[in-house]
Amino acid sequence: MSTFEQIFQGFGVWGWWFAGILLFGAEVLVPGTFFLWFGVAAILVGVVNLIEPLIWQTNIILFAVLSIISVIAGRWFMRRRESAVGDPGLNRRGSRYAGHIFVLKDPIVAGTGWLSVDDTVWQITGPDLPAGTRVIVEGVEGVRLRVRQAD
Repeated sequence: MSTFEQIFQGFGVWGWWFAGILLFGAEVLVPGTFFLWFGVAAILVGVVNLIEPLIWQTNIILFAVLSIISVIAGRWFMRRRESAVGDPGLNRRGSRYAGHIFVLKDPIVAGTGWLSVDDTVWQITGPDLPAGTRVIVEGVEGVRLRVRQAD
């Protein structure tokens, strides 16, 4: 009997659960949501062995199959969650205001001015306009909002 066979024959339920916890720990040290799914597969193999003890060859095959399934399911879940929760404009706050209409509190002089939006004061560029004029945000140029007079 080889050393490999001796290790896996004595692995059992606790061995698979311990391997799963080690893989969860590896996920903490090397984040990327990849070790997590291998850990899930190891825990599931332990649960299966709790219900019905399997020979080591079947355990290895079951771990491989469950790893593939959990990685695919995990990637699908993370991609779906990312699109539902993610904020595509998180680091581009100015792009959120494109198309919105605001009223100038200060005039635009020599093509530049200031516009208060929510809790931020933005530098704006556009044609010279007096205070009280309604403007629409056309786009963002770096950290400045580009505006024009609203119709």
